[in-house]
Amino acid sequence: MAARRDYFDGCGAAHALDLVGERWALLVVRELMLGPKRFTDLRVGLPHASPNVLSQRLRELEDARVLRRRRLPPPAASAVYELTEWGQELEPVLQSLGRWAARSLPESDSIKVDSFILSLRTMFAPDQAGDDVVTMQLVLDEQPFRVHLGRGALEIERGELPGADVTVRCAPITLAGIVYGGRPLQDAQDDGSLSYTGDASVIARLVGAVRMPEPLPAESQPA
Repeated sequence: MAARRDYFDGCGAAHALDLVGERWALLVVRELMLGPKRFTDLRVGLPHASPNVLSQRLRELEDARVLRRRRLPPPAASAVYELTEWGQELEPVLQSLGRWAARSLPESDSIKVDSFILSLRTMFAPDQAGDDVVTMQLVLDEQPFRVHLGRGALEIERGELPGADVTVRCAPITLAGIVYGGRPLQDAQDDGSLSYTGDASVIARLVGAVRMPEPLPAESQPA
């Protein structure tokens, strides 16, 4: 394996880039932010990273103690990768980068499930959360997430939430269009790309609690 490159600079930012600055490294961290994954799951989330490169990044991040590898007990008996507590501390870093880059984010017709969920946590505006706590079950590409919103907090985790105020089923790009693009909920219902059961006002609460940063002026946009 090739030796890790080093900036040989005493600056903390330079050391951070020594640890997570290689191509795909921070995206591997992003993929693990919501919980452990198998190598095959990481390949699904990062389809443009070759298996060799992905394996190398996992080794490097493990050596840097950003993540660890462990084997699940039977009957699963498969290996998974998960962030260490120190690795979890990178979420605010990813959020800051996400908010900064969102000011010049190009339009896209696709978004991965984990990327969308993390974007909600990134763009959440606590002062818009409302006083009472409401609950949602999001099922995005058949992956369930439980959501609690209110009192200045947005909590999103993997898993089922029986008895949620509303349950929403769709692809992440569909909900992204409603949350970030202003697409009417009824429009997504009418074309069959989204279905929900329960209180639609809770969906509106989520939309109102997420704020994209102001885009860069046209003359400042990257070429």
